[in-house]
Amino acid sequence: MSKISKTKISAGVFWLEVPEAELFVLCGCPADSVKHLMKAGKIHDYEIETDSGSGPNHHAHGTITNETGPNAILLSDLSVQKGHFANLAEFPVLQMLYRQGMLLPNHPNNTGAKPLLIGQENVVNAQMNYIYRGNYGLTSLEDILASGMPREQAEEMMRIKLFFAFGEIRPSSDLLHSVIVDHQPVEVLNGVKVVRKKVNCYEFIYKDESVEVDLNLAKNETYETPYQLENHYFKREYFSIVHTGEGDGWDINRPCMASVICFQGKIFLIDVGPNIAHTLNAIGVDVNEVEGIFHTHAHDDHFAGLTTLIHTNHRIKYYSTHMVRASVTKKLSSLMSIGESTFEEYFEVCDLEFDEWNNIDGLEVKPVYSPHPVETNILFFRTLWEDGYATYAHLADVASHDVLNKMLQENKKKPGISSKLKNKVWKDYLSPAQVKKIDIGGGIIHGKAEDFKDDKSEKIILAHTAHKLSKEEQLIGCGVTFGSTDVLIEGHEDYPLEFGGAYLQGYYPNVEDGEIHMLLNCKRELVSPGTVLLKDQEIPDHACLVLTGVAEFLSAEEKTSYQLSSGTLIGDLAVLFGLKSTGIYRALSHIETLRIPAILFKEFVHRNELMEQLKKTHEITEFLQQTWLFGESISSPVQSQIAQNMTLKNYTKGEKIVYDGLMLVKEGKVELSSLQSGRSSNKHVISKGDFWGGENMITSKTSKSHAKAITRAKVYSITNIEILKQIPIIRWKLLEQTQKRV
Repeated sequence: MSKISKTKISAGVFWLEVPEAELFVLCGCPADSVKHLMKAGKIHDYEIETDSGSGPNHHAHGTITNETGPNAILLSDLSVQKGHFANLAEFPVLQMLYRQGMLLPNHPNNTGAKPLLIGQENVVNAQMNYIYRGNYGLTSLEDILASGMPREQAEEMMRIKLFFAFGEIRPSSDLLHSVIVDHQPVEVLNGVKVVRKKVNCYEFIYKDESVEVDLNLAKNETYETPYQLENHYFKREYFSIVHTGEGDGWDINRPCMASVICFQGKIFLIDVGPNIAHTLNAIGVDVNEVEGIFHTHAHDDHFAGLTTLIHTNHRIKYYSTHMVRASVTKKLSSLMSIGESTFEEYFEVCDLEFDEWNNIDGLEVKPVYSPHPVETNILFFRTLWEDGYATYAHLADVASHDVLNKMLQENKKKPGISSKLKNKVWKDYLSPAQVKKIDIGGGIIHGKAEDFKDDKSEKIILAHTAHKLSKEEQLIGCGVTFGSTDVLIEGHEDYPLEFGGAYLQGYYPNVEDGEIHMLLNCKRELVSPGTVLLKDQEIPDHACLVLTGVAEFLSAEEKTSYQLSSGTLIGDLAVLFGLKSTGIYRALSHIETLRIPAILFKEFVHRNELMEQLKKTHEITEFLQQTWLFGESISSPVQSQIAQNMTLKNYTKGEKIVYDGLMLVKEGKVELSSLQSGRSSNKHVISKGDFWGGENMITSKTSKSHAKAITRAKVYSITNIEILKQIPIIRWKLLEQTQKRV
């Protein structure tokens, strides 16, 4: 029998165990890796005999119920893969410390051993800093004051933070042990050694056996979601709430607590947990349709999907209080090892004032402070209508009444909360609304359903839990199924058609409104997931504008596939020039389309003298759609704008290529080499669709790469970097590629 074994859990996640050495390693920890381990049976409940018969989860006869699981985590060398966080160790570490009992006082598993973080020094340090921020958020009175809080309030918030921290802000090194790995074997535990072979590839050695672990995602792999969601289509309303998450960070069957607000047809998210793209696709929403996010706090089950919101061709609006934003920014910058100022390059920051109704084009939101280990604001929404205000309240995360009472401490020099603030918090929690969603996760940092038995809200939804609601809880509130909707004000405008008008005006900016409205009067179609919109090698008889939802392009010849944003025109160039489709276009979610007949589209182009412009750009935009950098989540109008700023140059074999902005290979092969200590090194070859340059968009450095054509080559250059700086997904992919090449 092998002393060391490896099991693939999901894409990019493996389980390695050496039972004889008491080592159990979670290899790779993207979002929801704990849930994947639970589904694979690597984390399960068991009972431990205790000497005293006391402790958490105590049962009769001196036993406690506990969980198995890893005691070590192997981290990815790359902080991002395929656009998503590769290292999110917060919940795996919490599982070890609390659900396995490694940190709990008087627990049999609290032996002094610490969870192990294994990886390169810079990666381990980044995770230590990120976990530190995940534990505490802002860690000093000065940080809280810098976020704009008055001194008296800031001092009390610091007292509350210290209560949750058991009186002391401790460095991550007090809780975790680092195992720094490079090209020489180092001991992990009890004789097991590990060595780094190359990027993201590690070898574990024990006695006479060894096993290799490769954390790189394959070309067609992406990090997986532990649960399946049914597809839903929801009508864009004037004011409605779509329920997209009722679980917590341990619920293997449901997304974490979250909601989607639709206001005047626009889409807003409340929190952004793991697998948010999967959630949005399931309700027929493309990430480019998202207008903004309202954020409650920085714990991973409400935070981990932030990278998805960067996969857009515009900066999404970020709504929260300055204090919460400061906490979120510090955690994200620690996780990515980037400057805090970078946050505003990816999001349009819109700070909200505590305890005031902040008006956002008619949607009013009031953030209210909620005691929690990290800075947290719960959110109340309202908008005026014929019978007064329509209202929704989102209470994630809250403290139970018992915990608030235990926190009571009038001595300002000790951890705790004053009776004045405690009473305000409780009054805020019980403020009535038409629909109210409440965290009932329990324990020291979450709420209880029984605290809301006298709440006067019309409908109470109980969330943020993995357990099935008890009969007593069902007398207080209800659960809701994924994708269900509460319509607070019905919409009578045609919002998708309005979006279509904006997309067409962006694509054809100099065309009169009347001409745009001619196209908007074409037939609409609601398409279900999986429906083929355009077959491979087909010459279409109409152009198709995606109004809402997500489509996909697949090319067998190019071996590529990518998602198509709402606002994408499918088949427009094929219609104009009588071309065959170079792949399959199909619906990934419920989508709504506008079908523009070929004869009408051709006449529209001729009447508005657009043919010359489209001839110049159609070949480029078609090429852009098939590249990793420009294909995903960039709508047709934005691709057209990029195409108009591209220049093509031809190079002979061996010819040096002068760096000129961002460079993109159209044909042939190019060798890149970087200068180190005056000598050329790190040579690698790139080909069609690959790129280099543009580093000054994400760092203060310009490219030091030297390039030469090693075959005849055609290379595009984009010298107008400013246009690319406005596209978050381009910035994000440049960051990912730079990390890989470093």
